[in-house]
Amino acid sequence: MRRFTERIVVRTVSVAASLALVAAALGGCSSASNAPTSSVPSASSTSSTPAASSAASTSASTDTDSAAFAQIAAHYQAQLGVYAVDTGSGRTVGYQADQRFAFCSTIKALAAAELLHRDTDAQLAQTIHYSASDLVDYSPVTSQHVNDGMTLTAVMTAAIEVSDNTALNLMLDRLGGPAGLQTALRGMNDATTDADRPEPAVNSAVPGDVRDTSTPRAMAEDLRAYVLGNALSPQRRALLTSWLTANTTGGPYIRAAVPAGWTVGDKTGNGDYGTRNDIAVLWPPHRAPIVIAVLSHRDGKDATSADALIADATKVALQQLG
Repeated sequence: MRRFTERIVVRTVSVAASLALVAAALGGCSSASNAPTSSVPSASSTSSTPAASSAASTSASTDTDSAAFAQIAAHYQAQLGVYAVDTGSGRTVGYQADQRFAFCSTIKALAAAELLHRDTDAQLAQTIHYSASDLVDYSPVTSQHVNDGMTLTAVMTAAIEVSDNTALNLMLDRLGGPAGLQTALRGMNDATTDADRPEPAVNSAVPGDVRDTSTPRAMAEDLRAYVLGNALSPQRRALLTSWLTANTTGGPYIRAAVPAGWTVGDKTGNGDYGTRNDIAVLWPPHRAPIVIAVLSHRDGKDATSADALIADATKVALQQLG
C-alpha cells in the first residue's frame, strides 16, 4: 500500500498554539467565560438540534442540478459524491449522496468527536503511552513523543489538525477499536458508516469493498450532529470547532471554493484508487452554517487523486444552495 500523507498548508496557527487553546477550553468546561477566539464561531452560533435539523432538510430540499456534478466527474474521470445542507433554510443539494465511498482520514474528525462526547475532562487529560512499533506512516506529531507519550487531547488535536495517522489508531484503541467507533455512530443514528480497520488499511479504498466506507449524506449529518447539534456540550463543541478550523491539510479543497470572509472547519482524507475527500462546516457571515461532504475516487489502485475536483464540486453545491 502506498504511503498516504495529507498536504499540510503552512498557517499562522501552530500545533503548540492550538494545544494552548485546547488546554484553556478544557480548563473552563464549566465556565462560560472561556469562549472560543474570535476566529472560531461561538458555541451559541453553531448549536442546532439534530432531529429538528433533519426535519428541516427533508421539508425544504432543492432540486439538484445533477448534470453539473456529472460534468465535473466526467472532466476529472472520477466517481463523485456530494451532500450539502444549509442549516438555516433546510435546503439541500445532493449528487450520489447515498453512494458508498471510502472515508479514509475524514473519520478522524468523528473519532475525536466521539471521545469528546464520551470521556471526562480527567480522561482527556490522561497521558497515552505507546511504542515505536505502534507508529505507522505519516505520524509527524506522535513520532516525536514515543518516549514521553501524549495526552489524549493532544492526540486528538494531532489527528484533526495535521492528520497524524498513529493518532487515529490511538483514538480507536480508546474507543474499543473500529467496532467501538461504529457502535458509537449507530448511537448517533448513523446506520450507514462501516468502520472496520485502523491505519494504514483504512486507506485501501478498494471499489466495492464496504469496509471503512460511508456516504456523503451520512458523513455530513454526523459532522453536523457533533459540531452544530446537541451531542456535545457547548464547550466541547467549541473545542472540536477550534481543531477543525485550525486544520492544516484542507487548503486546496473545500476551503479553496468558499468566498472570502467565510470560516471553514474541515477534515480531509485520501487513499488508494485516487480517493480524495473533504467534509466541512462552513460559517458564512450573517448566515446559518452550511455542512458539506465531498467524496471521490478514480479507477486504478495507483491513480492520482483529482484534487481540484473537490473545490469545483463545492462551488457548484454552494451555487445550487443559493
